[in-house]
Amino acid sequence: MVMSRAAIRYAKAILETAVSAGKTVQVNDDMKSIVDSVSGSQELSEFLSSPIISSEVKMNALSEVFANVQSETKMLFKLLQENKRFEILESIASQFNRLFDEMNGIEVAKVTTAFPITPELETKVLAKIAEISNKKITIENIVDPSIIGGFVLRIGDKQYNASVANRLQELKREFSN
Repeated sequence: MVMSRAAIRYAKAILETAVSAGKTVQVNDDMKSIVDSVSGSQELSEFLSSPIISSEVKMNALSEVFANVQSETKMLFKLLQENKRFEILESIASQFNRLFDEMNGIEVAKVTTAFPITPELETKVLAKIAEISNKKITIENIVDPSIIGGFVLRIGDKQYNASVANRLQELKREFSN
């Protein structure tokens, strides 16, 4: 997914429109759905970024795929059609989600684990988060078997590494000195 200044500008404009209409939560849900759909479907991503497919065909397809979205989201589709910028739709939606969270004091904590997060580990992670941040936190779990065990917690520019791979690396450095 390519981040661009244009995507940020579109996201800010849609956020302002959603705020004035009192539909920020609903539009945020639309944007989450768009990010999930585009990132989860290689075909949809290629379809939106294809220069061969006309913007009218893309508009019709998006209108069908996202038939139940808010009018503000449909307005974004029309704007992207006029400007022939459908390829940045996923970036716009992602930026919107980030701006929405920022506006509501919500921070995303990325937790990398070797396996899907368990309730016990989630409790430990939330306890560590309480030490680091005083904001509302949502947890995004990333599974990476290379860390072997434990977890790596990343909130903004802060990182706490409690992985087995990190501990092994530290031991290796100690023994090599």
